[in-house]
Amino acid sequence: MFRRTAGIATRSAGTSASARRRLTRDDIRWADLILVMEDKHAARIRADFRQDLRCKALHVLGIPDDYRYMDAELVELFEMVAGPIIGTAVGD
Repeated sequence: MFRRTAGIATRSAGTSASARRRLTRDDIRWADLILVMEDKHAARIRADFRQDLRCKALHVLGIPDDYRYMDAELVELFEMVAGPIIGTAVGD
């Protein structure tokens, strides 16, 4: 959703074994900021990438992961909750 925003580079990956694209160590190392929808996602990332998360900002957005991809309500929620976090991270 933010990939066309100037000054922001994004990647999307999942924590589930069935994710279309699974999160990797390279993704973690690449990121300055990591956003997840639910606590269970953060817990999986912490369990799998504990060492790589040092000095990384990991935020739980508190958005239930039961929306369809790019659902209009999800987009609105994500922009409302993640927008301020992303803006702060890039100095807006």
